[in-house]
Amino acid sequence: MTDTAPSLADAFNQFFELVPANTDALRDVVYRIRYQVYCHELHFENEADFPDGRELDEFDAHSVHCLLRHRPSGEFAGCVRLVLNKSSSNEPQLPLERHCRDSLDNTIIDFSKLDRSTFGELSRLAIVGRFRRRPGEAKTAHGVSEEAVSLTPSERRVFPHIALGLYLASATISLKRGMKMVVVMMEPRLARHMRYFGIHFVQAGDIVDYHGQRGPFFITSDSLLQHMKPEVKALLSMVSSQLTVPTTPSPTDV
Repeated sequence: MTDTAPSLADAFNQFFELVPANTDALRDVVYRIRYQVYCHELHFENEADFPDGRELDEFDAHSVHCLLRHRPSGEFAGCVRLVLNKSSSNEPQLPLERHCRDSLDNTIIDFSKLDRSTFGELSRLAIVGRFRRRPGEAKTAHGVSEEAVSLTPSERRVFPHIALGLYLASATISLKRGMKMVVVMMEPRLARHMRYFGIHFVQAGDIVDYHGQRGPFFITSDSLLQHMKPEVKALLSMVSSQLTVPTTPSPTDV
């Protein structure tokens, strides 16, 4: 590689485009990708529970969805959602609270003391099989392996990090909505991978067995912008420019 190698943002933009899933047709693509990844490929969910080939749940009605399109082929390569709190009520409203509430450490993060409008949950990140077939990635929905952090700086600049792009899409949505924090259930190795880029998720509870070893993590908007590496900040800016269309939650009658 030479010094004229494209930046991470330019390389990503060459291959991928982030698309707000703000129509019924695009949300249908999201649900079908999730079915393909979570039900058919990884068997995290039972295919029989989704006979129409769409994986969706009650949280989708108050979520903002985003798709990642592979420019050369026109295929949608992945998706992610940001689950919003429906109201100021302290009743559990996020997937993390439903599935892993007992693992949360309230001395680190206590939802009952937070304004529900100021945070949401990054959830259901999925990357279709052919875009995550590097060694070690076939059994993860996000397509991240420890191998990625061993690449040279030049290789990293030109390799489009799909999971990173989708995470930054959720970050963009949360920032545009004025949120102060995002929570997520994630694998510790993915948290380590993101830290390499200066994205410092904080563990907020115990690791549990939920579709593999996962735990509750969070990141504040201040921390995101403070620690992020310059080339990743440039990628965030590019992602934000792609997501110019206003994003709103799905209708309740999905």
